[in-house]
Amino acid sequence: MNSDSLSSSSSSSSSSSSSSSSSSSSTSSVVNPPSLGELLPSSPPLSPPGDAELPPKSSSSPPQSQPRVPPPLSAISTMTTRDPDAVFSGGGISFLTGKHNVRFSYGYSTFKGKRGSMEDYFETKISEVGGQMVAFFGVFDGHGGPRTAEYLKNNLFNNLCSHPDFITDTKSAIVEAFKQTDADFLSQDKGRQKDAGSTASTALLFGDRLVVANVGDSRVVACRDGSAIPLSIDHKPDRTDERQRIEDAGGFVIWAGTWRVGGVLAVSRAFGDKLLKQFVTAEPEIEEQEIDGVEFIIIASDGLWNVLSNKDAVSLVQDIKDAEAASRRLTEEAFTRGSSDNITCLVVRFENEHQNEDSQ
Repeated sequence: MNSDSLSSSSSSSSSSSSSSSSSSSSTSSVVNPPSLGELLPSSPPLSPPGDAELPPKSSSSPPQSQPRVPPPLSAISTMTTRDPDAVFSGGGISFLTGKHNVRFSYGYSTFKGKRGSMEDYFETKISEVGGQMVAFFGVFDGHGGPRTAEYLKNNLFNNLCSHPDFITDTKSAIVEAFKQTDADFLSQDKGRQKDAGSTASTALLFGDRLVVANVGDSRVVACRDGSAIPLSIDHKPDRTDERQRIEDAGGFVIWAGTWRVGGVLAVSRAFGDKLLKQFVTAEPEIEEQEIDGVEFIIIASDGLWNVLSNKDAVSLVQDIKDAEAASRRLTEEAFTRGSSDNITCLVVRFENEHQNEDSQ
């Protein structure tokens, strides 16, 4: 999300994102970019750490060539690679045991797009916490550089799981873990002159529960009974309650190409951003639902939501049963519609025994 802060809009620093693969050169100067389906394959994949603890689905690697642009999403195999300049996708399957056993599949796709650097990170992880299996999915959209988003990928879930009240008082534990992670990052970042920050949109699955925690303008949307249900609301400076909170704290919101906190930051909540920390909190808004009845969820950075509505995104992939294919389709569509930002998307699709019994 390079456009989130004025100071970072010209950033050209490269990142070693957890969500990337074969390298390529940018074609941002083209007014009407080709669709991803028309692009040529790039160099062979490398493999990044930080993916889910289950092995990804295997497929063959794309052929090598000498491209000017990233490979088509249709040619991307399930890879475990780090390369900030290209597309990366993959996925897996697992299950949770609760009142009803829940089987789910997940897929991810991420693309640097027209940006000069990759500032998105994501995390998918499945672990045992307090005797329960917990699945964690998160998208972190950095601004002012990738370091805040990378820190969240590496630390946020661990901090959540290690909180003593995570199982018994999940919402309070999430709030405290988010705030502590923010404080830890700011302490580590003290020596840096340039400000940096990141959004965080996360979904936790355990038992029969789906708990969404959001900071910033990445977003989580569910499909229930064929309808798009927002599970988070973007933290924008012109949101009435957010603007009031900022002004009550002594800050201000003005128009500078878009509404910005202090004329600088285009989100009203974020991790990092030490120079604006008095006004820009990392306290999440939390939404909890039962998994039963939810067909799938989409977690994505604003590179997707800037060009697709909630309804459009859900309709586009409602009939795509493979979660990885669905995430790739969303990334492709966002690029085709002219998204100018990094694009990162996670899709988690549910299939539980209770739903199957009802359909028989």
